[in-house]
This record gives sequence, structure tokens and C-alpha cells, in this order.
Amino acid sequence: MIQWVDIHLLNLLWLVLPLVVFFWWAAERKKDLQGRFAEKHLLKEITPAARFPKDVTRRLLLMTIFVLSCVALARPQWGFRWVEVKRQGIDIIVALDVSKSMLAKDVKPNRLQRAKLAVKDLIKKLKGDRIGLVAFSSTAFLACPLTNDYGGFLLALEDVGPHTISQGGTALAKAIEESVKGYVNVPSQYKNVILITDGENLQGDPVQAAQQARQKNIRIFCIGIGTQEGELIRVTNEKGEKEFLKDKSGNFVKTRLDESTLQQIALETDGAYVRASGADFGLEYIYQSRLAVMEKRDIDDKMKKHYVDRFQIPLALATFLLWFEMIISRME
Repeated sequence: MIQWVDIHLLNLLWLVLPLVVFFWWAAERKKDLQGRFAEKHLLKEITPAARFPKDVTRRLLLMTIFVLSCVALARPQWGFRWVEVKRQGIDIIVALDVSKSMLAKDVKPNRLQRAKLAVKDLIKKLKGDRIGLVAFSSTAFLACPLTNDYGGFLLALEDVGPHTISQGGTALAKAIEESVKGYVNVPSQYKNVILITDGENLQGDPVQAAQQARQKNIRIFCIGIGTQEGELIRVTNEKGEKEFLKDKSGNFVKTRLDESTLQQIALETDGAYVRASGADFGLEYIYQSRLAVMEKRDIDDKMKKHYVDRFQIPLALATFLLWFEMIISRME
């Protein structure tokens, strides 16, 4: 069975039709000019070579050369051999805060959307690395297990938000614990968690959870998003109207970035803390300076079919015919 690397280039074969029309027009044009030069019965005496259908042969050769060249460009393949393919990389779990405080717009367009955009940019830099997703607010769950199917990961990323977990609040400890559970049968030196949050913690002890993660040789890299001045949280009520979030006492809720907790988590696990800014979110810095330089392990080892290129055959035929056409063109 023939495989094609660039099968769309076969569309160039449609140019054969205008090429045939052009050659027909050129032949008729030549006959017309010869008819003006001499009578038809005298023409063969004047140009003996005209008795040999050299022009027709040359045109057929040129069209054949064109077809063979198009086929060679499309890179036909048939036959294959088995090749061992090893994929190397590191493992990263992104723990993303999806609580209502992430709807604050002190970072544009809001904290959550800005975080998602940064994670999407990170995906473009991954080459063989596995990545997973934990979404959390008052509780946490594994939205996407470790995978190198980046398309599937992005679908899961797009789907999570404040609607994902109905109960409000933020529990950093549960986010860390769920991230730890996301690593199964993974060597300790390859366990990394990127925690993206505004740092506000309403339940549990995240520092203690970080210490337990450290015992399992898991490094946590924290990215704090938001401002220390804080921002009111705009939400959509049951009527579909925009309003500012209030607590049970009727007071407006203002969310602020808590850097100290995130710095402690990073310190406990030998990770790093970066404060996200408008231009530089910090994910690229963490990946380039800490994650990308880590020793990579074999994530996947499998046999893969490697199809053999056969473009050399039509290319060689086209070259031979071109050489033959040049000989004919020099014949008297």
C-alpha cells in the first residue's frame, strides 16, 4: 500500500490539463506560421525533419517529466521496517485554583483566564513531557491524569472553572494532597507540581501538606496571581446578572494575594515561588530554569513502523526522460 507524505502536492497534476491545451495551441500556432511561410506540399521539402514527429514526442516527454516530478514531490512510501522509539521527558502536574476568587480582574482578563492562557503557552514548549491537571477550590480532583496527549489536556483545562466545584472556598492542602495522588509508579526524582493560585487558604494546613509532599520527594513550584491590594469578585447570579460577591453577613468579599503561604510551600519542597505579572506570568521561567534542565527519563518505549521513502524512483525516471528529451531536441 502506497503512503504519501505530502499528498496535497498531487493536486499539481491538475496542471496537466492546461499544459495539454498550451501544447495544442503551440502546435496550431506553429502550423499557421509555417503555412504563411510556404505551401504545405513544399514544406516537407524545405524542412525534412518535419516528417519526423519530433515535436509530439518532446511534448509527451515533457508532460511525463512533469507528472513524475509531482509524484516525487509528494514523497510516495511503501514498505516499512520496525524502529524502536524512546520518548523521554519529565512529569508535571498543574494544580489550578478554580475558586471564585480567581474571577477577580486585578489581572486581565481575570486571574483564571490569564492562568489558563499561560498554561496553554507552556504546552507549546513541552516535548515528550507528561502533564496532568488538578482543579481545586474547597476540594480538589484530578481533572486530567498524567499524559502526553496535549490535546486532551487542553480540553480538560478549558472545561474547569468555578462551576466545576459547587462549594466555595480554597483549600491549598487538598490541592497538594490530590497532586501527590496523581503520581503512580513514577520515580521520585521526576515528581513536580506547579501550583497556580492567589494563595488565599480557608481550610487545612498547606505547609504541613507540603512537608508530606517533600517526604515523597515532590517539588512544588508556586505561582501567585493577583495583587496585594486586592479586588472585588464579580460573579453572575441566578438571574444572569453581574454582581459583586458577598459573604454571609452581606459584606463585599475582597480577595488579595497571599504570598507568604506560597513562599513557605515552595521553600518546604525545594521548589520556587514566582509572582505573576501582567507581561511575564512566570511559568516559562520555572520551566526553562528548573524543569527543562532536569534529567529526563524514558516515558515511553515502543516499536513503530517506519515507512521507506520511494520518491527516488519517479525522480530518477524524470531525470532520465529529461536527458532523453535533450537528445531529441538536438536531433536534426
